Amino acid sequence: MTARPRDTHGPETAPAAPAPVAEPPAPTRARQVIYAGAAVVIALSQSLSMGFVSANLPQLAGDLHATTVHAYWVMAAFLAPRASMPVMLIKIRDQFGLRRFAEIGISAFVVVMVLSLWVDDLHSAVVVAFLSGCAAAPLSSLAFLYMIEAVPPAWRAKLAISSVLTMIMLGRPLARVLLPELTAEASWHAVSLFETGLALICLALIFKLPLTPRPLQKVLAPLDFLSFGLIALGFGGFTASFTFGALYYWTQARWLGLVLAGSIALLTLAVVIELQRRDPLVDFHWLLSPPILHLAGTLLVFRIALSEQSAGAVGLLRTLGMQPDQEQLLFAIVVLAMLAAGAVCMGFNSPARAPAFHIVALVMIALGAWMDSHATALTRPEQMYLSQGMIGFASILFLPPAMAKGLGAAFAKGPNYLLSFIVLFLATQSLGGVIGSGLFRSVVVAQSALHASELAPQIAPGNLALAPTLSATAAAYAPQISDVAQRSAVALSSVANTVQLQAQVLAYDDAFRLVVWFALAALALLLGHIALQWARTRPAPSSLSPVSAQ
Repeated sequence: MTARPRDTHGPETAPAAPAPVAEPPAPTRARQVIYAGAAVVIALSQSLSMGFVSANLPQLAGDLHATTVHAYWVMAAFLAPRASMPVMLIKIRDQFGLRRFAEIGISAFVVVMVLSLWVDDLHSAVVVAFLSGCAAAPLSSLAFLYMIEAVPPAWRAKLAISSVLTMIMLGRPLARVLLPELTAEASWHAVSLFETGLALICLALIFKLPLTPRPLQKVLAPLDFLSFGLIALGFGGFTASFTFGALYYWTQARWLGLVLAGSIALLTLAVVIELQRRDPLVDFHWLLSPPILHLAGTLLVFRIALSEQSAGAVGLLRTLGMQPDQEQLLFAIVVLAMLAAGAVCMGFNSPARAPAFHIVALVMIALGAWMDSHATALTRPEQMYLSQGMIGFASILFLPPAMAKGLGAAFAKGPNYLLSFIVLFLATQSLGGVIGSGLFRSVVVAQSALHASELAPQIAPGNLALAPTLSATAAAYAPQISDVAQRSAVALSSVANTVQLQAQVLAYDDAFRLVVWFALAALALLLGHIALQWARTRPAPSSLSPVSAQ
């Protein structure tokens, strides 16, 4: 086997092992409760920031005097740095100290939230959204660190991972529950005020509640910044491409393909550089090993399947003209389902139970998507309470066992592999969510065009069956429109809009059915993997003793 080339750069030499520090005294019950509460507030502050942007893009577009399509740049700008920033933040935290990292991170977040109060056009909103995505990146790490501080070591795999991931995932549906109340009497400015207030609470908590210090390590090297830049640009390109792929459509906007190809080239270059380093920023040798590739595939498959809720249910209800206040109870049920799943994970989560949890989650996703695939133009949020509650439950049931399993594999190789796993986890979750939503919306656009062409003969001028419908529709407009010709034109336009709406609903049904088959295929692969592992580990039957000759 060929030896890996040794980097001759001075800063790339392995850092000296830090001096051991004494274990801190066992925390009191009051301290545990306070630090756990701080972790919850910090996690919700981070997750609600993205949730508010995605929850009501049409209203945000109106306040910014922009189209809804252009408002998606705000969401893309927020998402782009979230997948890549933690790659460097972990090393910065180790080199410059935990307390300094926490205080600077939350201070930057507060400054950006205050800046958001003065946003009044699309360009400033995109800049502030990008800064907000950068500033929000440390908050996930801080939430985990505060929860670890509150939980005894024996319970960290169950309580710390499960509770913080639940709070982070809770942001999007919870934002849809809170949004109608925040914007009832004011514009988007009220949401910015709420986010700023939450950020100031986090600031007070972090400055008042210091984390246990850890030894400093000299871990940063010049090539880290080059690799990080390539990874950040690559992840950002993927985010932009899949955010706008369904909006401008892949075959209509040449720049989408160019950005996607450029992103692949940048990430490939980052991998080539990292493979040649003795102390890489990300250990791709480990990430490309079969067990870690299997874990990455599992994480990515689930995240794409969960686009059924983030892009599917939300998009269908928006197409049907539902307003945020009409969806409020639906997403309150989703929040309760996610909290229930979080409680289950806190009680039973372990790497050994990950396959069982994933089987249940895939079954629930398939069932929920199958129920949603029967939607019609008359579907309302009430008909989606059960299906979306199941998918919300499945989303939490999946993540904590997967993360516990990945962390176990990373720590088994050594603490230096933690950063590589964090990169893997964030890439599959952040990019997987964007890719899944982009693919789902692309399927809806393509199928809408197909169904519209199939339904077009129904509104053709020569269709005799259309006459009674047009007459009834025109009669309904008689009190408002006296001119017969104008009334007939409005009636024809109304019927055409109804047919177009029906085509869109049928397209969503097709996409939901695609998720069903995708989840069932993933379930079959998972069951096959479990059976293969069982066959490999099953003890061989003991050989029978030969019968003595008579």
